[in-house]
Amino acid sequence: MTRNHGTHSAEELCETGSVVYARALSEGCVRTEDAEEAPCLVDFGLLHPDLDDMRWLRPTAPNVALPRLLRTIEDRIADQRLREEKLTAAFEPLMALDAQFSAASDQAPTITVLDGLERINSAIDRAMSEAREEFLAVQPGGTRPPETLAEALPRDQALLSRGCRMRTLYQHTTRHSLPVLGYFERLEGDAEARTLDEVTERLFVFDRTVAFIPASKDRSLALELRHPALVEYFATTFWRLWRLALPMWPQAAPQLSENGITPRQRAIASLLIEGLTDAEIATRLGMNIRTARVHIAKLAATLGSGSRAQLGYLIGQSGILGQQS
Repeated sequence: MTRNHGTHSAEELCETGSVVYARALSEGCVRTEDAEEAPCLVDFGLLHPDLDDMRWLRPTAPNVALPRLLRTIEDRIADQRLREEKLTAAFEPLMALDAQFSAASDQAPTITVLDGLERINSAIDRAMSEAREEFLAVQPGGTRPPETLAEALPRDQALLSRGCRMRTLYQHTTRHSLPVLGYFERLEGDAEARTLDEVTERLFVFDRTVAFIPASKDRSLALELRHPALVEYFATTFWRLWRLALPMWPQAAPQLSENGITPRQRAIASLLIEGLTDAEIATRLGMNIRTARVHIAKLAATLGSGSRAQLGYLIGQSGILGQQS
């Protein structure tokens, strides 16, 4: 299991990653367990599984890896510029309309576009300070960074101290996250958390009067929704997912395995049947690609599969997708 490996970019390759990658280049491969302390190598495409023997990882040549990583940066810059152009073109006619009609309307907008993390966080802080009944949150992905939790703790505690209830939906990958569990242990008040294999994108609902959803993949744009029908729709969606979810806090319900297949592996099996890649599976289930591949390898070993194609067939024949978590 990886320990103390913080998130970093490819240009800041960690010391452990540099050592393991150099060894893989000199020896031609390394064992999978030897690279567990540096999952960044797989994430950045510097190491990849040996398709003939999943116990080994083989290195990607530096002259191949470097252009790929540079191309990723160039694509991100190009996407940002294209988004700026589209936003400008989209808002020009709207700004003209606003100039004509905003003076005639005293009502606050029911849908507001928030651009930039500072504006988004400010609007959420304002809504949280005004909440008096409940705060519903969907938090996709794996564990939340300790610094993010530390920043949220005083704000969330103030809400609970006013008598509000707080309900949070995470993905199953968060169930054993020590930072998240420690965060809930420090809270005093009516706070509960549950988990699902897959959840919606991030969602905040306050008192069924205002909701926030992301408006871009990188979450630099968000929508503040105050239309009663939309807010009620999102609140209803949350509670339907909540009833399907597995309790995590304050009392955690165990995830039991059946016939050697864990609930996480069944979730992965269903996505494999859909034809998703390892990266797509990792994104859907809120885990990194290395963890997803470890689960896939364990699932293949349990079912006795020797190839990806055979694994799909064995999943269909095993009946595991019909078992309930």
